[in-house]
Amino acid sequence: MGRAIRLLAYAKDKGVARTLKLVLDKISSPKLPNHKRYLTLLNGLVGVEIGGPSAFFQERLPLYKVVKSLDCVNFGSKTLWQGNLEEGNNYHYYKNKTGYLHICDTVSLDTIPSRKYDFCLSSNVIEHIANPFKAFSEWLRILKDDGLLLIVVPKKEANFDHNRPTTSFDHLKKDYDKNVGEDDLNHLEEILRLHDLSLDPPAGTYAEFKVRSMNNFQNRALHQHVFDMNLIQRIFVYFNLEILENTIIKTDYVILGRRRITSNI
Repeated sequence: MGRAIRLLAYAKDKGVARTLKLVLDKISSPKLPNHKRYLTLLNGLVGVEIGGPSAFFQERLPLYKVVKSLDCVNFGSKTLWQGNLEEGNNYHYYKNKTGYLHICDTVSLDTIPSRKYDFCLSSNVIEHIANPFKAFSEWLRILKDDGLLLIVVPKKEANFDHNRPTTSFDHLKKDYDKNVGEDDLNHLEEILRLHDLSLDPPAGTYAEFKVRSMNNFQNRALHQHVFDMNLIQRIFVYFNLEILENTIIKTDYVILGRRRITSNI
């Protein structure tokens, strides 16, 4: 439902022809050049997705069809992306495959025991989190000792963040040390000033975007931080993740790491 609303808004602003092209581009998105390597590493495993389901793991990197089972975490019972949600065994991620949907904040996965999953994955999620290191620590806590973490992160050059500077590693570490909460709006001034609304039609006018941004704790729509591959790799190294694969495509960074037994968390 959320995607349908956004498409309607986009069509109203940009026209039917441009909207159709956007949809066709998504439908015909080519698979990652090394997608078979990712599929091989996650084939038959039990995992959890943060913020799913994702078109990326259906089309560009079709993992849903090869994993044994997949649960999900969403931060609230209603999101801009998925609409209304209800906790329970109702996470439909691929054809007749269903997992358990946890309604909880990704920086505090209290309902999930440690060492539960073989893998954790997320697509276009980490940039929405005010305290990414805290999220990483939780994602790794629920992984087995040799568990896999796969994240997809948007490239700022391909979206409305293109005017913003890349966040520094030290900044993220300081946020972690200060235990910054998900209600944090320290980046709001920068976001309002540099966010390219012409590339984000669903955000509406500047005034509408500002109102939505002020309510970010309820909707989690802000891109709190901006990443590049160097920063992502440094975070993986800091959390003692062995990098197995990393791929850069036009729109995103993709990286897969294996959790080592000894880590900084």
